[in-house]
Amino acid sequence: MTRRGFTVVELIITITIMGILLTLAVVNLTASQANGRDAERKGDVEALALNIENYYNNQDPNLFMSGGTYLGSSYLNDSEVKQFLPDLDPKSTHAPGVDVSGPISVVEATNAVATTAGVLPQPSKSNDVYVYQPLTASGALCFDPFITGDCRKFNIYYFQEVSGTVEVITSKRQ
Repeated sequence: MTRRGFTVVELIITITIMGILLTLAVVNLTASQANGRDAERKGDVEALALNIENYYNNQDPNLFMSGGTYLGSSYLNDSEVKQFLPDLDPKSTHAPGVDVSGPISVVEATNAVATTAGVLPQPSKSNDVYVYQPLTASGALCFDPFITGDCRKFNIYYFQEVSGTVEVITSKRQ
């Protein structure tokens, strides 16, 4: 008598192997997506920092406050970021997955503690923000260069999902 079909054991082994392979594929896909979001965050922050550096170097007399100072934290909001950083791609001010038509993901630091553990608000996976911390020459938080004096340096903090750490990009003039 010839046997037709598969035994229960053969089917169980095949289904188990397929389940393991599917699990590995899903885990790999999830890790790849997290790496992609981290790369996007880093690219966003680097583009933002480059444009703020260009603003510092800009001597355009048409801008009321340009050249020799970084943007104060009060000038990096939805309405003014386009005015002061016209070359910045709007996607660079939004964290991965945040709608470009919504509010920007750049928030101002509320303290002058220039460490990844001390800056507030603390960037995390749940809030996914870029924290901009402009500082005066003495290290105080620079809200507005007209009030606090020139903003001489800055830090931008962001969260890296894969490593679970807060990273920082610093200005060229530290």
